Amino acid sequence: MAAMQMGLIGLGKMGGNMRERIRRSGHTVIGYDRNPDVSDVGSLAELVERLDAPRVVWVMVPAGAATQSVIDELGDLLSAGDTVVDGGNSRWTDDEKHAEELGARGIGFVDAGVSGGVWGLQNGYALMVGGDEEHVARLQPIFHALKPEGPYGYVHAGAVGAGHFSKMVHNGIEYALMQAYAEGWELLEAVHSVTDVREVFRSWQDGTVIRSWLLDLAVNALDEDEHLQKLRGYAEDSGEGRWTVEAAIDNAVPLPAITAALFARFASRQDDSPQMKMVAALRKQFGGHAVETREG
Repeated sequence: MAAMQMGLIGLGKMGGNMRERIRRSGHTVIGYDRNPDVSDVGSLAELVERLDAPRVVWVMVPAGAATQSVIDELGDLLSAGDTVVDGGNSRWTDDEKHAEELGARGIGFVDAGVSGGVWGLQNGYALMVGGDEEHVARLQPIFHALKPEGPYGYVHAGAVGAGHFSKMVHNGIEYALMQAYAEGWELLEAVHSVTDVREVFRSWQDGTVIRSWLLDLAVNALDEDEHLQKLRGYAEDSGEGRWTVEAAIDNAVPLPAITAALFARFASRQDDSPQMKMVAALRKQFGGHAVETREG
């Protein structure tokens, strides 16, 4: 595919690796971050000045107020015919609002749910994209650079908001899967007859119906800390689990497993939960999320 030029706002754990992966595919990426040590330019205005029209700007900043602030500023800096991609974890209802605000100025908007965590640079990122076909089509070279090799890992999920809605459901499923592994791990640890829980988990990695990348990461975590004694049983929730349950209520769709997994994280804040040690360890493994460790 032809080489493209794009701006990328937000060069943290995900954004910084995405910049590198896109560059490796031969595209030009001009990055902006509030941290001058990693930023290519000194301001959003300078970023826009450096880009040739029609411009493409990809936003990778925290959902909510931070994303809204960047969208507002880009609305003033960009021109009709430019395109903005929100690749953060925004709520799909915010996407609809941002598309309307930018669309009034002739600026296209695409929402991209991005999954890959700290492993994305090496393995590629799964992309779930929402937006009008004309805007999505323009970004195909960038999506191709980011996705894993092979036929899978990218979908134009539908209209504006569909990408982030799909990623939200993905994260809800992730909650339930992690909870199931965590509960099984705690039960194995609780009985005297099972003397090597880590190797039981390892034995599941090949040939079993529950093998998965999350299982591989659980084994990684147990190799680093066999009984997860260094961790506190406390796991944050990113917000998307809550949104998934709220959307289920709005649409009268029963989600008992995902809802229970979300509530289990709330319970983890009340005491030192063994299950939540595994959930915390998995979140660190795939996403580089902070964990709480025991003192001493």
